[in-house]
Order: sequence, then C-alpha cells, then structure tokens
Amino acid sequence: MLGGAKLSTEATASTAPHHLRIGNITVDSPVVLAPMAGVTNEAFRRLCREYGAGLYVTEMVTTRALVERHENTMRLIHHHPSEEIRSIQLYGVDPDITAAAVAMLVDEDRADHIDLNFGCPVPKVTRRGGGSALPWKEDLFEAICTKAVKAAGDVPLTIKIRKGINEEHMTFLDAAKAAEQAGVAAITLHARTLEQQYSGTADWDAIAQLKQVITSIPVLGNGDVFEGEDGPRMLAETGCDGVVVGRGVLGRPWLFGDLEAAFAGSERRFRPGLRDVGAAMVRHAELLVEFFDDEGHGCRDLRKHVAWYFKGYPVGGQLRKAFALIDTLDELRTLVDGLDDAPWPGVGAEGPRGRAGSPRRAALPDGWLASRRMNDTERLGIAAAELDTSGG
Repeated sequence: MLGGAKLSTEATASTAPHHLRIGNITVDSPVVLAPMAGVTNEAFRRLCREYGAGLYVTEMVTTRALVERHENTMRLIHHHPSEEIRSIQLYGVDPDITAAAVAMLVDEDRADHIDLNFGCPVPKVTRRGGGSALPWKEDLFEAICTKAVKAAGDVPLTIKIRKGINEEHMTFLDAAKAAEQAGVAAITLHARTLEQQYSGTADWDAIAQLKQVITSIPVLGNGDVFEGEDGPRMLAETGCDGVVVGRGVLGRPWLFGDLEAAFAGSERRFRPGLRDVGAAMVRHAELLVEFFDDEGHGCRDLRKHVAWYFKGYPVGGQLRKAFALIDTLDELRTLVDGLDDAPWPGVGAEGPRGRAGSPRRAALPDGWLASRRMNDTERLGIAAAELDTSGG
C-alpha cells in the first residue's frame, strides 16, 4: 500500500480527524518518521512509504555543512521524485548560519518542510552547548527560531525539543512558548530529558502538558511508539496532534502501515513471516544500491539493519553473520531464498529496538546552567557543537 502527503492549496481547507496539518501541508496520516543518522536516507524513506502514509524526514544535516555544500550533505537532502513532500531536518547553533541554510533550501526549491533539531543528547554535541542543551539558553534558542522562520517564508518550519536537561532543569514549556511566538508551524516533544538519553519510559504526561500550553499550532509526541496501537493511544492520552516514530521502525518499515490502519480504526496489521522479512530486506537493499549508485556500498549499508529485521525470528548466529557480511544483491537473494518459512513470532518481534542506553549526567560547558542567557565565552565555544551527529 502506498501512502504519503500532499501540499494543500487552500490554507483553510479542512482535514479528516486523523490527518495532520502543518502549515500548508496535509499529511494523510498523523505519523512522522524521526530522522536517524545512517538509517533514514532516501532508500529507507521510500521503503517505509511503500507500507503506509506519513511524513518522511531526511537524516539530520548541519547548517554549516549545507551552506558550504559538502558533497555528502547534498546527497542526504536529495529526494526521490516519488517523495511528494520534501522534508529536511537541520541542526544548527548559529542564528545567522541557520537562517542562511534555510534560505538556501527555500530559494533553490529543495524543501517543502524544514525541521530544526534541538533534541540531540550526544555528549560531544551537548558539552559544547548544542543539541538538547541549547534551549537552556533562551536568547540563543529564540534567535535561531526567529531568524529561521523569517528565512523560511511560506515553507513551514517546525522544531523538535526534549523535556529539558534533567528533572531539575526543564526547558520544554519555555522553549515551546518562544517557538510559537517566533512563528514555527509545529512542535515535536521527545518526552525524555537529555540525561535520560533513550532509556526508561517516555513521559507522555509532559506531551499532554505541552498540548495544554501550546494551542495555536500542532504538538507532536515522540517516544515509545512501537506498535500500531500506540499511535492512537498517544493521541487519546495526551491530546497531541500527531506522533513521531524513531526506533520503532528499525527493521520494521511496515509499522507505518500498522499505524495507518490503527488510526483508521482497522484491526489489520502486518504480521510478516520470515520469508516476508527477507523480501523486505531485498527491497531495502535494492533501494540502497540505487541511492548510493554503488552495489557494494548499498549492500554494506544494509548490514546494520540485519539484527533489527531478524528480531524475534528463529535465525541462527551463523546465518545472521552471513547476512551481515553481504557484498552483492545476488548474495543477499541467495541467503533469503534459503530462509525457512517461519511464521511471525508474535511478541518476540515487537517492542523497543536499537540501543536504549542508560541515563547519564549531562555533558555541558562549564557554568552552562548558571544563567539562561549566553555570555561571550559561551558564544565562542558553541560553534564547535555543530557536528554531523544525529539523535533526538
């Protein structure tokens, strides 16, 4: 089943109860793919879209690399003609460079939607004041949002944030109010703090709290959407307008079909047997080869997905190792042809995927928490936080 999104030509057009409206964009399902480094490239986005509707966002790219037109960055923002909504996520720490990157995308007609990431918890980013540490500095956060929105013009610009640095230093309500005032088109809240990383349970109550405060634009919830039923449940429990899905789709692109069905009130779910999983892997590899224009590169890129695809299925260690060493499409197809016709394993194939990690103390610049406003030393140091690192 193919699904997707479309541009709405009338700003006042009504939408169905489970559509998502962001600026002049109407998405056929209130589901957004969260950018994940090394995963959500053009090939994976196309694969997910073949299973169900949603808004599919590129891997995160840094604003400086985009303005400087780094070769890999330009590849990452490329969209296939079948992608009806060209959605790009940017990460920046400088208001002027962020605005220049946004202006470049708009002026060169490269994007229909732009998202800014303020949720990255990676220590090498936050110890310089970037990522999910940045909203603590209210003046810098507000300046980035304000200048980016102005540069975006009619292209809807959204943001993604976390709850805060830790339970004692929350930022999400203040940041959301500032972003709403700046004119952003929607706000996504990953309902964990920086120090939680991806561990524990997402705090859906925080999403509900944000939805009560932010009333003029959509609020999207992110965190612990792993099954089709989780999407409608998040909307019901929090009142949010849509869900953002990350780790739940690792090795399971059909989750978008499950979510679409759940929002439609259908009990239909994808329950693939092992042969079906193998077929999805082949399709994924074919799309990767097309994206990289290099069979070896595409097949090697698939290797990281093998454990995710086989989660819960009876695939022995030696066979998994063989899949993780493929170099050609023929090798992959031969291995898939040899798979047993095992049925869907049930709960073993469900639930969290990827590494959740453990809570850890936030890595921050010296004295970062002393003030909600930037000082001159901090302004000099934060430029080093603009690294090609994803997460949120």
